[in-house]
Amino acid sequence: MSSLEDFSDITRRDEPLAPHTWLKVGGPAQYLIEPRSVEELTAVVRCCDENGIPVRMLGGGSNLLVRDDGVEGAVLHLSHQCFAQITVDGTTLRAGSGALLSRLVSESVTAGLAGLETLAGVPGTVGGALHGNSGGRSGDIGQFVSSVSVLTITGEPFERTEDELSFGYRASSINELVILEGTFELQPDDPEEITRRLRKLWIMKKATQPLSFQSAGCIFKNPRGISAGALVEQAGLKGMQVGGAEISDRHANFFFTRDGATAADVVQLIDAARSKVSEQFGVDLELEIEIW
Repeated sequence: MSSLEDFSDITRRDEPLAPHTWLKVGGPAQYLIEPRSVEELTAVVRCCDENGIPVRMLGGGSNLLVRDDGVEGAVLHLSHQCFAQITVDGTTLRAGSGALLSRLVSESVTAGLAGLETLAGVPGTVGGALHGNSGGRSGDIGQFVSSVSVLTITGEPFERTEDELSFGYRASSINELVILEGTFELQPDDPEEITRRLRKLWIMKKATQPLSFQSAGCIFKNPRGISAGALVEQAGLKGMQVGGAEISDRHANFFFTRDGATAADVVQLIDAARSKVSEQFGVDLELEIEIW
């Protein structure tokens, strides 16, 4: 039976996770492992399974809050270039899960393929976007997916095709440990027209969201037919601060952190917003951000 000692050259012990997240807070991972190939990744996953070591996947860190105590077990980070390949074949686009979503969008636009430009300004990686069905008012990534390659918690690879996949609001049926690659079917269109739509969406996003701050994506999911940010704002919480964390005064569904902030500060803000919105409007806000 293998052990994590066999992967010492790609493993860092007690590695701070704060620099790997957009909020820049939180404690360390017991093991941060960065495989250099699918084969090495598979071997690591099987080793963790055999040894009963808990495993988590770290994507772009844009939708993640790590608690100050950190994370026990292994955190896998697909930072190697082999997990970020993007290829175009006709109207089919394939992307590794480690590729930045912004790069996926730009590659599709360059190829004259329409659809993914609706994801303009959405942060994170392809893998994280597929897992949480990232998107916005103009559309979600799931509507363009034809298949997804995954790896189970025991290290078994397989492909899930379109009829085996379902996507909902900020959710998907992809519950395997690792997303390796996504395949997308898009529509041909004039690159200049796609670029025009892309720029319009980007300008609208920049005008309404605090993109220059040290923040994550949206903290809460929008309740059906209601804006979570509007509820937090109507509860009088715009600009509320706890320690080094603050609710944005531009868009109340964005929280940002300053130097010296802790994960506990962010959690207190989350709890305060959920409590106040529930008390005033009878709405229980559901987290969009993931907390480890």
